[in-house]
Amino acid sequence: MKTVIYALINDKAYTWHLTLDVRADMAYWFGEHPNSLKIWVLEPAVSFGQALMLTAKLKEMQKSTKHAKDCSPELLLKTIYQQAERLDIPLARRAGSHQGLLLECDSLQWEGYRQTAEGSVTVRQDELDGLISILQGRSLLVEETNQLMEHHALQEAMKDPLLYVQMGYLQGKLQLSQGISLHYKRTFPSLNHKPVYECRRCGADAKQMVMTDCLFCGTSCPYCEQCLTMGRSRFCSVLVSVPANQHMDQEMGSKEEEHDLQRYIEPWGLSNVQAEASYLALTFLKGNEWERGAEFKYHNKPQQFLIWAVTGAGKTEMIFPMIQYMLSRGKCVVIATPRRDVVLELRPRLEKAFAPLPVVTLYGGSEQRWDTGTLTIATTHQLLRFERAFDLVIIDEIDAFPYHNSPMLEYAARKVCTIGGVTLLLSATPPRQLQRAAERGRLPHVKVAARYHRHPLPVPVLLPTPSLSQQQKRAAIPHSLHDKLSISLNRGAQIFIFVPKIQLIEPFVRLLRRIFPGIVIQGTSSKDEQRAQKVIDFRNTSIRMLVTTTILERGVTIAKSDVYIMDADAQLFDSASLVQMAGRAGRSADDPAGLVFFAAKERTREQVEAVRQIKAMNALARKKGYLRSKGEQSP
Repeated sequence: MKTVIYALINDKAYTWHLTLDVRADMAYWFGEHPNSLKIWVLEPAVSFGQALMLTAKLKEMQKSTKHAKDCSPELLLKTIYQQAERLDIPLARRAGSHQGLLLECDSLQWEGYRQTAEGSVTVRQDELDGLISILQGRSLLVEETNQLMEHHALQEAMKDPLLYVQMGYLQGKLQLSQGISLHYKRTFPSLNHKPVYECRRCGADAKQMVMTDCLFCGTSCPYCEQCLTMGRSRFCSVLVSVPANQHMDQEMGSKEEEHDLQRYIEPWGLSNVQAEASYLALTFLKGNEWERGAEFKYHNKPQQFLIWAVTGAGKTEMIFPMIQYMLSRGKCVVIATPRRDVVLELRPRLEKAFAPLPVVTLYGGSEQRWDTGTLTIATTHQLLRFERAFDLVIIDEIDAFPYHNSPMLEYAARKVCTIGGVTLLLSATPPRQLQRAAERGRLPHVKVAARYHRHPLPVPVLLPTPSLSQQQKRAAIPHSLHDKLSISLNRGAQIFIFVPKIQLIEPFVRLLRRIFPGIVIQGTSSKDEQRAQKVIDFRNTSIRMLVTTTILERGVTIAKSDVYIMDADAQLFDSASLVQMAGRAGRSADDPAGLVFFAAKERTREQVEAVRQIKAMNALARKKGYLRSKGEQSP
């Protein structure tokens, strides 16, 4: 996008500004000071990225000047040229007069212009206030801002979107920033200043930038390839948001009176184990809120709290008290999860739990894409369109794809939390760096070492077997595996069989069907269009054995199930995924001791680590008295 730079001149003093629509600036300045101002507009317009850098440099230079300078056009042009050259911004010089490069406008000219059809356009304050309201917590490209206006039926603002955005910027209620920022870093040993680009939306560095001849600004302009699916973020793109200090002003109100935290836990029917974890997390929330409320100071970054809960512990139910606590204070909450299907699964549960409060759900293709609410469920990618929007950010399955090992999504999660807000991390298998931070006291956390039914986690058994490829070549499975599968079938269990590669599914399904001819056996993967129906049939016991990849390692609960992980020594299966797959067994109070087998040719460090983690959680649960004593009846 091209942008105009101008100097605002008043009594021999001047200040530098940029504008997306000069009509807004003239209406703003001449409306405030109709007779004492002049505006010198620089032509031609430049890239928004260049304009932002140049005006920042001009303002910086002006602050360092103790006395007011001569405001002659010649001096202004000379100043602009000097700073543009230092920033490598090409401005076409013209011989002779300054006319044609600096255009003067005063109040009389403005009054004449206002009589024309183009100049008669005005900004309706009610629609501008509406725009600022719906932009709260969002960070959007101009094109997306237009879609937001359309969704909320801001009819007048839609006619001149840049006019309204610029007026909001002049009033200090909107913030304009580049899609991609540029700074210079000194390199060694040459000590040259190297340009460094960074995407403000997703945090990508120069490695994800692509240089092109831009049609929008007419320069060589980089765009970000990492978040391209969310719209093209360029050096000349404008990101529109509400300044962070306005969020602070809204949050800083009066100090909340003391509340009994148990009132937020009791309505949800949590087990003792779940209730203890929720209470500790609530205590952290309240302590964090009191600290910033009492001192009126904000942390430099959002605070984090980890709920490290075993698979099947009921993490979703545990977060309800924290959600209720924040909503009761008028705060905004988002639950971010890696997958769209989890968003759709959580929506009815949250709508029922927090009725009549509307729940906004955001994912690719969501009809609520531009809706705003105090309780939001979103895929992690959708967080890229927000900034300082939520007081409580709950990141579910932090160890799962695509969030795990994605700097872009970690950046997005940090960016959406308000200054002084809290990020609640949920995981059964936190990444090792978080585990170390928790164990060394650097990350506040709680460990939930037992499931709601208070039975120990099934401990995997290492089962030596030939590799799957060898079994398929021999057209037979080993006797040890046959015997274990027969035990599972005889006890009436549903059988998960996990394999590391999609291409191994169908051959192994055919082999198992030949060996167990009376049993319904199916296979599924991420490429299977019938996956959802097969999971339903598996849950309803219409399918007894389901051969699958790690696509079903999370989020699927079967009342009575056993787990077999084939080729458990495969490189794809790290300790976290092995623990997650093992966690499909023993989730029901009616069958808490499901069977888990790591079937592999070799015993690996990852298998041993997975078993160690499960045993460690059982030991912790036993030490804390979470586990049910012998003879004690199940709930």
